[in-house]
Amino acid sequence: MENREDFLSILPYLPLILRSSAVFWPPSVVEALKSLSKGPSHSNVNSGQLFALAVSDLRSSLGEYTLFPSASLGFSLFFDDLMSKDEAGKWFTDVVPRLSDLLLRLPELLETHYQNAGSFCGMETGLRLLESQQPGIVLLSQELIAALLVCALFCLFPTTNRRAEHLPPINFDNLFACLYECYDVNQEHKIKCLVHYFETICLTIPLGNVSFERKVLPLKNSRSHIAYPEPDFWSKSTVSLCQFKVHNSGLIEDQSVEALEVDFANKYIGGGALSRGCVQEEIRFLINPELIVSMLFLPSMADNEAIEIVGAQRFSNYSGYAKSFRFCGHHEDNKSVDAMGRRKTRIIAIDALCSPGKRQYRLDCLLRETNKAFCGFLDQQKHQLHQNLFHESKNSTSTTEDLPASSPAHEQSRHNLETQNIKSQSDQRPSHDAKIGIATGNWGCGAFGGDPEIKAVIQWLAASQTLRPFILYYTFSIEPLQKLELVVQWILAHGWSVGELWSVLVEYSTQRGNGEARVGFFKWLLPSLHVDDPMVLDMPGTM
Repeated sequence: MENREDFLSILPYLPLILRSSAVFWPPSVVEALKSLSKGPSHSNVNSGQLFALAVSDLRSSLGEYTLFPSASLGFSLFFDDLMSKDEAGKWFTDVVPRLSDLLLRLPELLETHYQNAGSFCGMETGLRLLESQQPGIVLLSQELIAALLVCALFCLFPTTNRRAEHLPPINFDNLFACLYECYDVNQEHKIKCLVHYFETICLTIPLGNVSFERKVLPLKNSRSHIAYPEPDFWSKSTVSLCQFKVHNSGLIEDQSVEALEVDFANKYIGGGALSRGCVQEEIRFLINPELIVSMLFLPSMADNEAIEIVGAQRFSNYSGYAKSFRFCGHHEDNKSVDAMGRRKTRIIAIDALCSPGKRQYRLDCLLRETNKAFCGFLDQQKHQLHQNLFHESKNSTSTTEDLPASSPAHEQSRHNLETQNIKSQSDQRPSHDAKIGIATGNWGCGAFGGDPEIKAVIQWLAASQTLRPFILYYTFSIEPLQKLELVVQWILAHGWSVGELWSVLVEYSTQRGNGEARVGFFKWLLPSLHVDDPMVLDMPGTM
C-alpha cells in the first residue's frame, strides 16, 4: 500500500481489513455482496424490509451492531410505501446490484488511489484523516467517492471512536430512522435526492475528481502562512473594498460566474444532512451528494479553520426550504472542468457562532467571525506570492528587524509593508485567478441567530482583505437587508478602506453592546447621510 501513513490514519474509519499491506473485505462480506450483485432472483432482496435485513447482516459481518429498529423501519417505509412499485422494482433489480458490485471494487479503487496520489501546492493528496490544526488536501476520484457513499448507504462505516475524534456520523441509518420516527415530507425528499444520485451513477460513473481542503490560520506567526489576525490588523488595513453586487432573488448555487460559494456550515461539516436538518448547508449536501464524503475524514472545525471543496457535481434540482423542501428531478451539471479534473464549483464551508445573541457585538466575536470568513476566502497561492514579496521587501529594507517585535512601531512598519505588498500582489496575480469572487448570503443568520447586517459587512471585509474582486450577495429578500444596496453604494462612493469600515463597525457594535444604539447598523449609519451630498444624489432611493 503506497502512502502507508496516510492510509493507516484513515483505516480505523473504513469497513475493510488490512492483510499483507493490502486491504480486503472480510470473506463473509464478499459473499453477501456477490449475492446482492446478482440481483433479487439470487439474493431475494426485493423490498425495503429485506434490504434493511441485508444491511444488518453486512454490519454484523463487520463486527458492527445491527441496525436500530427505527432505521430498519425507515428503509421499509421509504422503499416499500413511499416509492412507487415501478421505481422500487428498478431499484432492487438494477441499482442495488450495481451498487453492490461497486462496493466489491472498493479495495481496488483505494489501491489505485494511493498509487496515483501526488501533491498539490506542496501538500499530499492521499485519503487520510485531515486532523484539526493540520492544513491539508485530499483529492478523490468521483468513482471512489461513489463507492464510499455506497458504504454510507449500506451503513458499513465503523462507528467506534468517531465521536472521540470529533467526526460527524456518516452512515445513512439515522437518516432513515428520522424518516420513520418523525415523518415529514421534506425528509422523504431528502432521501429522494440521494436515491437519484445512486440511480444516476449506476448508469454512468462520473470520471472527474473532487478536492477537499482543510484551511488553517495559524495561531502563531509563521513565515509560510498568515497568522490569525488581531484587531489592529483590521483597523490599520488600507486595502480597498471590493465590488459588492446585491441580488434580492436567486440562489448561491445557481450563480453563473466563477466564484467561491459559501456553505453556511455547522462546525461538524454537513450539519444535519444525514439526520433532520434541511436548511442551507444540508440542502447543498443533498443536491451535491459528493460533499457528504467529507464527513468521513474531516473532524470539526475550530475558530481558525475552514473547509474548501472543489469539483462536487450537482445531481438534483429542488424547490423550497426547510419543511417545504422538495426534490424536483435531475440536474444536468454543465460546469467546465479544470486541469485537475475538477468541476469549477468551489464551495467554502465556514461555521458561524451559534445563537450569539448580544455577545455577537463584542469585539472578540466580531474578530472571530471576520477571521473565520477571512480563513475561508483566503487563497493560499495568492498568499504565497504575498509572503514572497513581503519577505523580499523586509530583507531589502530591514525596517522592522531592529525594532522590538511587540512595539507599536514594529507593528505599524510591518503593516505598511504588508499593505504595500498586497497592492503589488493584486497587480501581479494571474488574470484568471483575479476573476474568482465570493457568492454568499445570510451566513450565520436564520437558525444560527446572527445579525444579517453585521454578517454582510463582515463578509465584505474578509473578501476585500483577501483580494477577492467581488461579492455576489443573495439576500433572499429578508427585511433587514432592504437597504443593503444603498449602504454599499454610499460606502463605495466615499472610498472607504477595509480598516475604515472595520472601525465604524466596531464603533457601532460597541454602542449596540452597551445599549447606546438600539437600531440596526444600516439605520445607525444612514442618518449621517445628507441629501445634498453629491455622492448621494445619484443613488437609488434619494431625492
